[in-house]
Amino acid sequence: MPVRIGAGGQASFDEPLELLKDCHRRIESFLEVLLRVVQGGGHLNEERRRALEAALVYFREAAPRHTQDEEESLFPRLRQKGVAGAALEKVQALEADHVRATELDEAVNACGVRWLKDGMLPAEAVEALRGQLEELRELYRQHIQVEDSEIFPLAGEALSAGEIASIGREMK
Repeated sequence: MPVRIGAGGQASFDEPLELLKDCHRRIESFLEVLLRVVQGGGHLNEERRRALEAALVYFREAAPRHTQDEEESLFPRLRQKGVAGAALEKVQALEADHVRATELDEAVNACGVRWLKDGMLPAEAVEALRGQLEELRELYRQHIQVEDSEIFPLAGEALSAGEIASIGREMK
């Protein structure tokens, strides 16, 4: 179960919308790593331990920055451009998703840290963790689909090149 941190897309801060999409691929990848670790049961071998550590670090450090980039740079600019109706409702729903994802990420992290410390996790805790991860996977599946197919294309059309460049500088 090798994990390559930082593997993935080739976008740069000059292409912040593509960079956000690349981050989505990493979220999906690390979430699948966590689900594979859980499938292995409560005792951690060295390979599963490394995979669990890498995925927890990603969700603890990089995922919150991704959320911040959207909520502090992208979404406010869309609001300033006057997105209304269904698009505005979707942005609001995405922000609510961020709240729930953060709650789940924190719960998963707490359980994962305990698992790493103890080297094993009781069966009932493994099942609870699996449930949290499955909820997180479904939340991200829907969330990412809306952002990748609707919100990011909308931003690409509605925002000027200068505004998009500003997002990239803020993300950097």
